[in-house]
Amino acid sequence: MKKEDQTYLYLILIHVFIGFLAYVIPFTSKIYGYSIYIFLFFYIIKKQNRNHEALIAAAYVVGSEVFLRMTHGNPLYEISKYGVILFLLTGMYYSGFSKGAVPYWVFLLLLVPSVIISTFVLDFDTDIRKTIAFNISGPVCLGIASLYTFRRKISFEQMNNILLSMGLPIITCTIYLIFYTEDIREVITGTGSNSETSGGYGPNQVATALGLGMFIFFSRVILESRNKFLVVINLIIALNITYRGMLTFSRGGMITGFLMIVLLLFFLYFKSNYRGKVKLNYIIVLVVLAMMATWGYTSFQTGGLIDKRYANQDAAGRVKKSKFTGREEIAQSEIDMFLKNPIFGVGVGKGTEVRLVETGISALSHDEITRMLAEHGTLGIIALLILFFTPLVLYLENKFNMFLLCFVVFWLLTINHAAMRTAAPAFVYSLSLLNVQLGSGSKKVKKEEGF
Repeated sequence: MKKEDQTYLYLILIHVFIGFLAYVIPFTSKIYGYSIYIFLFFYIIKKQNRNHEALIAAAYVVGSEVFLRMTHGNPLYEISKYGVILFLLTGMYYSGFSKGAVPYWVFLLLLVPSVIISTFVLDFDTDIRKTIAFNISGPVCLGIASLYTFRRKISFEQMNNILLSMGLPIITCTIYLIFYTEDIREVITGTGSNSETSGGYGPNQVATALGLGMFIFFSRVILESRNKFLVVINLIIALNITYRGMLTFSRGGMITGFLMIVLLLFFLYFKSNYRGKVKLNYIIVLVVLAMMATWGYTSFQTGGLIDKRYANQDAAGRVKKSKFTGREEIAQSEIDMFLKNPIFGVGVGKGTEVRLVETGISALSHDEITRMLAEHGTLGIIALLILFFTPLVLYLENKFNMFLLCFVVFWLLTINHAAMRTAAPAFVYSLSLLNVQLGSGSKKVKKEEGF
């Protein structure tokens, strides 16, 4: 076994052990959580961000966020977004930011008016600071991350290292879930999202993380498996993550991950020559058979309830009235708010209060798009258009960035069902702005950056 393969295996085993240890000795999760921020901050400073260590560190924080929330290992609930911001600002200190990132300066400025409005309109008994921070931290995280990544040149190898950094703590999360719910059939009795199979945490966020992990390790099967040993290792990891993700019974994250895999395969197939397409045919057959086997096993373990879940049926096989578990009512209320306050919106965080008064629904928004409309008005629409079209323009410049469309799809679909509760959609979106250089060594890329 080659040295790099051994190192890869050791990294996986370490993260498997962390997941097991967090289940057996829960307090170790706090040690792990605090250590991440301390170690990674000094790691960036020591390396002076010569090889984009800031992105590696931020990716690791993003990958560990759901696990640490699930096991109460985070120093603060929202610290992952602040951690990403801190690490990338530190990276900017050493490497600068792109002078051409004007769209994202504009995006950040467009958020300001509604923040100011909210300081005047939020209810007297509302904690204004916390409410604003909770709702605006995701977009700000996205804006800061995008200032760092916009047109920044990195090698293909570095891109895969960033994804691996994000994927390793998702392995830890998967192992924890395996030990947390040993008897699947005992806890799955219906077709609703299941917190028991999600580590006692929100199934939506867990499925989002696992769907991302599924994509990362399937992409490694395709792109980073130099021998049969690595193919087997990466496939086992990908299938286990897929299985645990489906058991959450939360569909959004898993469908998103699956679509990312399909997009990547389509991209590679149409960009490959004849010999490449022949190899990809074998890979596609392998992936399809593996996914079918995983689905069949999940169906068996859940007594067919997973089939009914994805068919939008209840346990008795009756089609549910709502395909979106009532979220369409929240989205409609936010559209109504936008129509009544079309310029600046109702103010950051005010949407929840208005919805409670007008509809009696106190739930937080699950859709970042309608939330931006309601709370930021027309400025929110402009901000969203910037986010949507900028990476597409970059794609026209560099059509060989195989990850770009995958990342944009992850961001777009995730904010439609999970808003920006976690740092994942913000950070993954920013990765779509990187200028990935195929076949370029990291030293060459660093010389060409021009920051």
